[in-house]
Amino acid sequence: MSVNIRSILIATDGSDNVKNAVNWGIGLAKTNDAKVTALYVVPPAGVGVAMRGEMWAKALENHLKDEGEKATAYVLDAGKKEGVEVECVITDGKVPANGIVDFATENNVDLIVMGTLGLTGLTHILLGSVAENVVRHAKKPVLVIP
Repeated sequence: MSVNIRSILIATDGSDNVKNAVNWGIGLAKTNDAKVTALYVVPPAGVGVAMRGEMWAKALENHLKDEGEKATAYVLDAGKKEGVEVECVITDGKVPANGIVDFATENNVDLIVMGTLGLTGLTHILLGSVAENVVRHAKKPVLVIP
């Protein structure tokens, strides 16, 4: 079986746990002469956020977008070091797993690369694993790196 990988989506949340996945994704892109998209998904503000007030919700959204810029910039820098073309994308308003799956489908990526860890504790229990949900729902191959 021959696999032609030309487009790789690296999903990042900016955590230290994702750095190994970034390295794998960039390495695969270099080996296959593929382009990379670094994707950060800003989740929608929940009811609890809305109840705290519009200014608080806007501040949280701005903070998360700043985190997204840092997270995608890390992938961009890793790509530059290896001579890999990286496009940074920050989307918002979707649950992260849905945002990743939708982006991969809409942009016809060949491979999704992501880490196993990100959210922990109660947030993980309430939202479930982003990686697990992506694997379950993606129509593209998913490489999950511990």
